[in-house]
Amino acid sequence: MLSSKKDKLFFTLGAFFITNAVVAEIIGGKLIVLGSADFQFTLNLGLFTTQIGPFILSVGVLPWPIVFLSTDLINEYFGKQGVRRITNIGVIMIIYTFLILFVTMIPKAAEGISPVSDQSYRQVLSQSMWIIVGSITAFIVSQIVDVVVFHIFRRRTGGKYLWMRATGSTVVSQLIDSVVILGIAFYLPGKINLSQYLGFAITNYSYKVLIAILITPLIYLGHGIIDRYLGKEAAEKMAEDAAEKSKTLF
Repeated sequence: MLSSKKDKLFFTLGAFFITNAVVAEIIGGKLIVLGSADFQFTLNLGLFTTQIGPFILSVGVLPWPIVFLSTDLINEYFGKQGVRRITNIGVIMIIYTFLILFVTMIPKAAEGISPVSDQSYRQVLSQSMWIIVGSITAFIVSQIVDVVVFHIFRRRTGGKYLWMRATGSTVVSQLIDSVVILGIAFYLPGKINLSQYLGFAITNYSYKVLIAILITPLIYLGHGIIDRYLGKEAAEKMAEDAAEKSKTLF
C-alpha cells in the first residue's frame, strides 16, 4: 500500500506517464494529415532545399502532451532522480509490450472464428525493428535532455517562470526526439531521402512545439492541484529538495 501523499502522487503521475508512452508506441503506425493534403512549400536550407508539407503525423504523437505534462510535474516535485526512475520503467514497459505483441503474432488466428485475421493483426500492431529501436532511443535521449534543460532553466530563473522551464525543456528535448526517431526509423534504413527526412522532422517538431505551448495552462493547473493536495509548504519543500538533488545527478 502507498502510505504517503508523496508516494501516491508519484504513482499517479507515473501511471499517466507510462500508459500514454506505451499507447503512443502501439498506435504509432497510423498516419494522418493535418490541414490540406495539397499544402506544401519549399524551404531553402543553403546547401540543399527540402519540401515542407503536407503535414503528415503519426497518431502516436497525440498522447504525448500527457507525457510532456507528467514529465514536467515529476521533474518539478521529484527531480532528475524521479524522471530517471520513471523513464527506466517506461522503457522496460515499452520493450515488454513489443515482446508481448510479437509473441501473440506467432499462433495462427482461428479461421472462420476469429473476427481479426493474422494479416489485419500484423498490419495494425506489427512495427519494424528500426521503428522500435528508433522510438526507444529517442524516448531515452529526449527524456534525459528534457530533465537537464528543465533544471538549467529552473536554476537560472531562481525557481520563477514555471512556463519557461516547462515549455523550454520540451522545445529542446523534442527537437532531439524528432531528429532521432525519424533518423533511425526511416532515414538510416533508406526508406526516405535526406530532404524528406528533414521535412518530416520539421513537421513533427513544429507540432510538438505547438502542443508544448498550448498545454502551458495545464502545467499551472497541475501545479495548483498538487499544491492543494500536498499543502503549499510541503509542495514547495519537495520542489526545493528536488532542485537541490538534481544538481548532482546524471
